[in-house]
Amino acid sequence: MSSGPKAFEAVVPSPNWPEKFTFSPGVKIGNMLFLSGTVATDDTGQIVGVGDIVEQTRQIYRKFKVILERAGGSMNDIVETTEYVTTFESYPATAEVRREFFGGPPWPTATGVMVKELYRPHALIEIKAIAVLS
Repeated sequence: MSSGPKAFEAVVPSPNWPEKFTFSPGVKIGNMLFLSGTVATDDTGQIVGVGDIVEQTRQIYRKFKVILERAGGSMNDIVETTEYVTTFESYPATAEVRREFFGGPPWPTATGVMVKELYRPHALIEIKAIAVLS
């Protein structure tokens, strides 16, 4: 049941985004972009970097970069991240990935939350973010 046009625009990484999914990877409203919680999957839906939280973090940010570019932005537009992790083992090393993708100060705000498990088996980290497009 639809009640008319939405006040926001969905941003998807490719035109082949499955219609069966009931969420958008990104939602743009005005100059704000909300990035859905994302795990480190490849184009076939398989987890990248099984057992490696650093590589999983890198894959998530690669996916964010694509969505941001489709919305007319860049990684520098991210102002907030929330990370859900199943382990703190090797988690401090993900800071290097943040440096790699965000380049330098000012850094986005960040919240890290330990969870028992994530929806996708073998996912060690899920990240969501908010960007203000310049």
